[in-house]
Amino acid sequence: MKIEDHPVGLSIVVPVYRGAATVGRLVEALSALKPAGGIEIILVNDGSPDDSGDVCRRLAETATVPLTYVEHARNFGEHNAVMTGLRHARGAYVINMDDDLQNPPEEVVRLYDHARLGGWDVVYTRYAKKEHEGWRNLGSRFANKVADSLLDKPRGLYLSSFRCMSAMVVREVAKYSGPYPYIDGLIMQVTQRITSIEVAHYARAEGRSNYNMRRLVRLWLNLATNFSVAPLRLAIYAGIAMGSLGFLLAVFVILEAIFRETPSGWASSMTLMLLIAGVQFLILGVLGEYVGRAFLSANGKPQGVVREVIGPAQKVTQE
Repeated sequence: MKIEDHPVGLSIVVPVYRGAATVGRLVEALSALKPAGGIEIILVNDGSPDDSGDVCRRLAETATVPLTYVEHARNFGEHNAVMTGLRHARGAYVINMDDDLQNPPEEVVRLYDHARLGGWDVVYTRYAKKEHEGWRNLGSRFANKVADSLLDKPRGLYLSSFRCMSAMVVREVAKYSGPYPYIDGLIMQVTQRITSIEVAHYARAEGRSNYNMRRLVRLWLNLATNFSVAPLRLAIYAGIAMGSLGFLLAVFVILEAIFRETPSGWASSMTLMLLIAGVQFLILGVLGEYVGRAFLSANGKPQGVVREVIGPAQKVTQE
């Protein structure tokens, strides 16, 4: 990809949420980088309840590199904020990274050059050691194992939020307008020219992670129900398994009634009823999740609502 065909070589998209204490240091470190073709920064304030908005506005006025500030009208979620940032990016390559300084700014140029010089569409990062809390690392490993089963991705590829994408991939990903985006699922639908490099991972500079168990569960649901029909197939398999079990038990009951006296089987009956009811409710829950998401998508639930844009990339191009 020729960087000369784009206004800038590298765009950095940063979703901002409770990042008032760190985003200034991140912008300062990124502004000192000298990637081929130049750099721009897009900050997307995803309805942050602290004074991140005021900090980002000041950065838009004082930044030494092109900086665009985009403000969501409310909190829509990290992936939704990244989608908004991608639509404002003008670079030949786009890197998205968190605002908490756990992704080292000094690794940005190496990530960019690996994608640019190697002809890769997407380059993910992987970490020798992750400086997250234990439960968060466990959740990340679980999400990646689920993605191995549900997404058409290279086996074992770690799906990190610190990634570099070519403008072609960004253009295709940004076409998605549904209310529940999952960036990695969209990437896998576009290209398989994907690799990864190992980078450092730092402890969080300020505060604590904005991800909690509820947010992680929502992310898993986006992965499972938006980009795969595997849960529906699992529901079918569960139904077949329970039907087969019911048939075998029915044969057993008939044979038992023919050849021996049968006491009233209260415990076995209740166990079977609860088992069948549990599987039925599981299947109904999976179907309900799909139907609910389809309804909200058809009803026009927004992916993100932009309240304000400040900076050079104010015009959004979306095919």
